[in-house]
Amino acid sequence: MTVGLVLVSHSSKIAEGTAELAAQMAPNVELVPAGGTESDGIGTSFEKVSEAIAKADSGDGAVILCDLGSAVLTAETALDFLDDEQRERVALADAPIVEGAVAGAVAAETGGDLNAVLSAASHAGQGGLSSPVSSEPLDSSGPDGPEGVIQRTVTLINRDGLHARPAADFVKKASGYDARVTVNGVDAKSLLGIMSLGLVKGKDADLAAEGPEAGKAIEELAELIESGFGEK
Repeated sequence: MTVGLVLVSHSSKIAEGTAELAAQMAPNVELVPAGGTESDGIGTSFEKVSEAIAKADSGDGAVILCDLGSAVLTAETALDFLDDEQRERVALADAPIVEGAVAGAVAAETGGDLNAVLSAASHAGQGGLSSPVSSEPLDSSGPDGPEGVIQRTVTLINRDGLHARPAADFVKKASGYDARVTVNGVDAKSLLGIMSLGLVKGKDADLAAEGPEAGKAIEELAELIESGFGEK
C-alpha cells in the first residue's frame, strides 16, 4: 500500500488531467480526481471529495491538493467529517495542484510515508520548478570511498533527456540508495529539482554521492542514463 492523493479542482477536467499526468510517473499510487460539482459543472462537491478521500486512503493515509480557495474550504469541511482515526491519516497540502501532485505522487511511489509525501508536495509550492537545490554542497575534497564523495559525469543520449518520465525513473532509483546523491548540485531525489535542470540530449549530468552506498548509486545511476532510459 502507498499514500494516496486526492486532487480537488473546480474543473473535473483539470482534476482528471492532473491525475493522468502524475500517474505516468507514479503508476502504483492511488490518484483520485475530485473535480467539479455533482453534475460536473464548475465548482466543488463535498460528496465527491469525501468519496475520493475514502478511495485514496488505503490505510497508509492520503494527501489532498486543491486548486483555488473555495476548493480548500470544501476539503476542510470533508476533513471535519472524518472520524478521529482517519483524520490523523489525511493531510491537506499547501501546494499548487499540478506540481504538488507530481512531486507527492513520486514520493509516494518510492515508499514515502504521509509526512514525506506531504513534504514533497508542499515543497513543490515553495519554489516551483527551480527548487530544491542542496543548501549543503557535497564536500568533494575527500577521497573516493564510503566516507568520501564519489563523482562521475555522464552525457544524456536519449532524445528528450531528463523529461518527465525518465526524470521520474531516475528519482525513484536514486531514492532507493543509502546515500546522498546530487545531479549538477540538485538533490537527486527531487523530481521537480531534476526536471528544472533542463538536461536534454547532449548535456552532461554531474553525479556526486556520499554515504554507505555512494559507489553503487553512482554506478547504477550512470548506467541508467547511459542506457537512454529505453528511449532512442
